[in-house]
Amino acid sequence: MAENTGFIAWLIETLKTVFWALLIAGIFRTLFFQPFWIPSGSMKDTLLIGDFLFVNKMAYGYSYASCPSIRIPQVGIDLGADDFCGFAEDSDKRLFGSDPERGDIVVFRHPVDGRDFIKRLIGLPGDRIQMVDSLLYINDAPVQIEAAGTFSEIMEPQGPLAIRPQCENGAVGFGAECTKSRFIETLPNGVSHAILNIGNRPSDNTGVFTVPEGQFFFMGDNRDNSTDSRFSQAARGVGFVNRKDIVGRADRVMFSSAGSSMFAFWTWRSDRFFKALD
Repeated sequence: MAENTGFIAWLIETLKTVFWALLIAGIFRTLFFQPFWIPSGSMKDTLLIGDFLFVNKMAYGYSYASCPSIRIPQVGIDLGADDFCGFAEDSDKRLFGSDPERGDIVVFRHPVDGRDFIKRLIGLPGDRIQMVDSLLYINDAPVQIEAAGTFSEIMEPQGPLAIRPQCENGAVGFGAECTKSRFIETLPNGVSHAILNIGNRPSDNTGVFTVPEGQFFFMGDNRDNSTDSRFSQAARGVGFVNRKDIVGRADRVMFSSAGSSMFAFWTWRSDRFFKALD
């Protein structure tokens, strides 16, 4: 009987410890920082597949989108911020809110399916955005760009999804060098960052997008391999993003792995550990 009593006491204490640990972790993730893995190449070469970062939720204040998402498809768990904080989903107000600045790297909830996306903020409310022959125009003025060499990577599956890169130098074989032209783009507020070019794509020439009040226009740095605000939600794109759907700002890569698992230490990119983002 004494042994059973001791086991029950140990089990209760263990469950209490797990409960409080999960509660504290949930509060930390909801209020301060959200972990985020880079699953695709849409932000190369600023962010690479396998980069791990913490999203600063304090940067722009809090909305329903600040609530955590828990997605574990292997066991059928798919809970979004709307499942936890759906009561506030229709509100455009943000607690301690401030708007992001042009050039920020922002995580936001997709307006339709609720998945977390990460892109660079290009257009503010009221802006006119257009692409003409691969060149970005903001309010009818072209942004400044300058050639910055070539971005090179090996043609091989990348990350847990085994995504193969797209190459400007054509269809290259497995293990060959895959290259893309690299440029430095400077936005009107002076923020400079790298962009990549793969080739001529329909998204290199667009109509004029006028950003509505309370919404924002995002693009990936890997311009020819990014599903972003240039594509409408009806076309499975992002379209304009509401202020309420913004989660936070990405400031620094904490860890990076080029392999399919973070435990494959031989694929770690130590040169990207704690790397500040431009």
